[in-house]
Amino acid sequence: MARLGSGTRFVLVAGTTETAARDGISAAGADPELMSVTPAADAEILTYGGPVRTDVIPVSPSGCPTPALVTRAVREVLGMDVTVVDGGLAESTGAPTVTVGARPGKDIAEQDPVPTAHGAFAAARQFGRALPADELWLGETIPGGTTTALGVLRALGEDVMVSSSLPENPVARKADVVAEGLATSSMHPGDAAGEPKRALRRMGDPVLATMAGLTAGAVETDTAVTLAGGSQCVAVAALVRHGGYEGSLGLASTSYVADDDSADLRESAERLDLDLTVTDPGFDESDHVAMERFVAGEAKEGVGMGGALALADRAGVPMAEVRDRFAELYDDRIGAPE
Repeated sequence: MARLGSGTRFVLVAGTTETAARDGISAAGADPELMSVTPAADAEILTYGGPVRTDVIPVSPSGCPTPALVTRAVREVLGMDVTVVDGGLAESTGAPTVTVGARPGKDIAEQDPVPTAHGAFAAARQFGRALPADELWLGETIPGGTTTALGVLRALGEDVMVSSSLPENPVARKADVVAEGLATSSMHPGDAAGEPKRALRRMGDPVLATMAGLTAGAVETDTAVTLAGGSQCVAVAALVRHGGYEGSLGLASTSYVADDDSADLRESAERLDLDLTVTDPGFDESDHVAMERFVAGEAKEGVGMGGALALADRAGVPMAEVRDRFAELYDDRIGAPE
């Protein structure tokens, strides 16, 4: 088994937002009523390899498994250290977590959707400063997170579009939700430019607040930070940049997000001066059912999948080995295809 250096730490921030309950927003979970459980289950899968307290493996309505299985596959191959931070979980998880005081986020069309944003940011910042690591890789799991990411980006005045866990990005739907949220908060695009905490509290979610705090704290102690994901991580980078940080930041995502024409990841990375790494897991080279929906454009990213794949590639692990382990986990936990 390949191993990472002892100074590399992977952190998953797991939380929820009621924005996910909007129709047509997220593919995270076959049953919309179970979407609030998805982040708790993802944390257990990454930690233990399968559900413990949640007793569920998130699968989309079309059968796409959670990206947590991919990240777990990489963890088993590399033996990487993982920390889970409670970024506003609505359901209890069996995974050990670090608490920063985040609470589940409300719908961004409400007046004060993330009242714990300031406190969660501050506590996460302190934790990020104290984490013993030379390099920090930050991933997230939160259904509905691309919509709240768009809300934060618009509040900051960043004119970029987010991706989607759905094959067809519901751009108009997300834009309408964000416009509704801005109106409720009596804000216009760009009103929170240079005010990241205001953008978080009025248009964001608790996971974004936690990740932004972790990033801010880590870079203050010269820890190298790579944001492991897609659109939510772009929003985190924007928050940190609007907070005044001009130093180096990495962004590691999958080829599925990078190839999404509805959301130009490369343009966003260039705009925010991010060192972008794109990794293709080669799922199109397999006929296993677990990979078919990813190839069709579903999920694309999540639970730090892009970062995990980048770490595997950097360590010289063939993507075929990652695919094989992912397929084994799927067969063991969900059931082998007949």
